[in-house]
Amino acid sequence: MILFVFFGCTPKKSDNKTIGVVNDSLPFYFSLANDFNQPRAKRQEYVEKAERIILEQENDSLNRVNLFKVANRYFNLNNWKAYKQAVDLVLENSEKSADTVSVAKAYGYLGDYYRVRLVSDSSFLFYYKAEKMYDNLDNKYQLARTLISKADLLYKVGDFIGGEKEVFKVLRLINGEAIQENKEIFYDSYNILGLVYNGMGDYVNAINYHEKALKVLEDNDVGATSQTMAISYLNLGLVYMNLKNYEKAKTYFQKGIKQQLIDIQDPSIYAMLLDNYGYCKFKLEENEGLPDLFYQSMKIGNGLKKSSGIFVNLIHLSEYYESKNDRVKALDFANQALAFVRKTNERHDILVALKHIATIEPQKASVYTKEYIHINEELQKEERKMGEKFSRIQYETDQIKGENSDLEAKNRKLVYFFTAIAILGMFIYIIKSQKAKNRELLYKQQQQKANEDIYNLMISQQNTIEANRVQEKKRVAQELHDGVLGRMFGVRMNLEGLNQFNDDLAITQRLDYLVELKKIEQDIREISHDLNREKSELINNFVAIVDNLFEEQRKTFSVKLFSSIDSNIKWDLAVNSVKINLYRIIQESLQNINKYANATSIKVDLKKQENNILLTITDDGAGFNVNLKKKGIGLQNMISRAKECQGEFHVKSKVGEGTTITVSIPLENQIAS
Repeated sequence: MILFVFFGCTPKKSDNKTIGVVNDSLPFYFSLANDFNQPRAKRQEYVEKAERIILEQENDSLNRVNLFKVANRYFNLNNWKAYKQAVDLVLENSEKSADTVSVAKAYGYLGDYYRVRLVSDSSFLFYYKAEKMYDNLDNKYQLARTLISKADLLYKVGDFIGGEKEVFKVLRLINGEAIQENKEIFYDSYNILGLVYNGMGDYVNAINYHEKALKVLEDNDVGATSQTMAISYLNLGLVYMNLKNYEKAKTYFQKGIKQQLIDIQDPSIYAMLLDNYGYCKFKLEENEGLPDLFYQSMKIGNGLKKSSGIFVNLIHLSEYYESKNDRVKALDFANQALAFVRKTNERHDILVALKHIATIEPQKASVYTKEYIHINEELQKEERKMGEKFSRIQYETDQIKGENSDLEAKNRKLVYFFTAIAILGMFIYIIKSQKAKNRELLYKQQQQKANEDIYNLMISQQNTIEANRVQEKKRVAQELHDGVLGRMFGVRMNLEGLNQFNDDLAITQRLDYLVELKKIEQDIREISHDLNREKSELINNFVAIVDNLFEEQRKTFSVKLFSSIDSNIKWDLAVNSVKINLYRIIQESLQNINKYANATSIKVDLKKQENNILLTITDDGAGFNVNLKKKGIGLQNMISRAKECQGEFHVKSKVGEGTTITVSIPLENQIAS
């Protein structure tokens, strides 16, 4: 019955690389939290203060390093809940920041957590994840540390061969490296090999590797040397106890006690050294200091509330009192030991307790032996299953990794495919957009031509009017001079001559001259009608240009256009600026509807209303909020053109209900000069 102690019992080491100081008080709190001479409550208080400072800081590399330090302190305090919370937080932050090194480190910390909590499969899974990540990162040092932790786990579950293989992986990994530069890795590798060979019963190799581990400590300045050397002395003493060389074992336990007195970082190690030292004295029949050494060890263990060492201490006390023929105390301590291991569910220790108690109570030996056989068989089955489970975890993890690689490859293909589709779609969109722009450009060119036509029309109208005026003046002058005035002169002269006569003949002649005056009146009326007909022909040119604008709109756009122009409008009363501005307002309205309204139909009406020209443009498009929407340049231009003609401009629209534009321009005082 032996308890093996190794590096896993030592405090976690902090990362010695200084990255920077976030807050002046953090190094102080971290230092005090790891001061094992401080009361446990004080150490807990200091680490909590440090954690509060860190949680208020930004998630950067320094923050994650400090969170790992917090987890280290909680580990050394055996505060597993707080340790797990700190590790989960740093893992979450590391994944958010894509910090693969910190993710791998967090996996290793979770492996430590589940190893201490005796959840072996979860511990193995996280160690294996960390191992794969460090291997991909080509980080030999951290890979070696992870393999050592994995070897320790395998040793703990009784897979000595598996543990041995993992340690030799480490030694091959650092083959040729200087011990001075990798002293901690060499020490832990030799130490765990000593434990593995001790468990296998190969005590020669166990002593050999424990001595190698001790030599690494003696030749190099390994951190926490006093504590670590005490553990090595304890492990060597336990091997010699297995060999029943109690004198040699006692010597190593004494050395360990001296080392612990220099710097007691972990009192539980000191308690186990005292207990095993007392047991060697008991076996050597050296009764001095007994059973006080056992009770002193028990007092320390109970105060720490740690299971390690308490069970062995109870068994040693039972053996001691059995040798003193104090069967009552021997049985009491044996029962306490059995109850204790039943509570912790350490199967190997249960077997030791059952075997021991059967010797004290021979009358119940058959009962204890039967339970011993049952538990031993279950334990062997569980160890076999555990080995199979570990192999399955490795296989499934590798399989998931392979599936993830396949999935990544498929995702890449999908990305390439959809990128190609997107590029093709964009290419088609650009082509269609370009065609639409070309159509729009053609439409604008046609509009420009129409603009030129209307300007030419206005200039032509002005020139025609001027020419007609001159021609009409000349024609009227000729008609009046050659025809009307001459005839009127003749009539006037004859009438003056007839004023001297009042007979019947004179009356008849006067009547004939009145008929002649009527004919002259008819000639003047015909001249006036001819002039009006020429003006109407000029007016019809403006209507034709507007109709041409409507026709181009129908050809270019799919929206239906309904138009009407009142024939009663006297366009001759409208100056050229009115016609141009009306044309521009119609043109701008159609352009806005085409761009923004998404309408299916447009209605344009030009009609006479009293002494005004009333233009109404209606569409059934998307509409807009007249009160909220900022007036664009196009709308402002239309308002400006209406004001220029002393007219009124109104727009009525609602979202989803289309838009109506009304322009009213007076004909009064707009007579073309």
